[in-house]
Amino acid sequence: MRATSARRRPTLYEQLEALPEGLTGEILDGQLHTQPRPAWPHALAGSVLAADLVGPFQLGRGGPGGWWIVYEPELHFIPDVEVDVPDLAGWRRERMPQPPEGHRITIVPDWVCEILSPATASKDREIKLPIYARFGVSYAWLIDPLKRTLEAYALADGGWREIARYRESGRVSVPPFEAVTIELAELWVPMSSA
Repeated sequence: MRATSARRRPTLYEQLEALPEGLTGEILDGQLHTQPRPAWPHALAGSVLAADLVGPFQLGRGGPGGWWIVYEPELHFIPDVEVDVPDLAGWRRERMPQPPEGHRITIVPDWVCEILSPATASKDREIKLPIYARFGVSYAWLIDPLKRTLEAYALADGGWREIARYRESGRVSVPPFEAVTIELAELWVPMSSA
């Protein structure tokens, strides 16, 4: 008689952890989603925005301080079950006085920012924004470096209310970071003058 060995299927989180280098994984509404590392316009917008916010809000240089601003944190709204990786997220230090020791962050952020690309825009808008609202994120920004837009939303009655929409260039102050101004044109890859 042959013994059969039942193979245990890896959990979604185990599959996420086993992804090859260069892929980012998320578990959104029970589905594993993957995407490659971002292209230059996406990476530039995220890097410049992080630089604009970390000094005044995390370090207190030229701003009020009192925040943690993190690039691509692994948010565990439900540990190992609902795992989101926004491009940027921020926590008020009054809610998270010390950062967690590991990579699994279970405290809901106060702000998230998704930088849209053609491959991720529908997922960010149609899947991730509702998840962020469901778990109580207070503010969400959507930045599209190809369309050169910044949209800002505030949570109101369990859903998103648009509070700002900007395009191309200009100095803007956007909640929850209205204590400083951001130069929109610096977020975009310069257009070639060919």
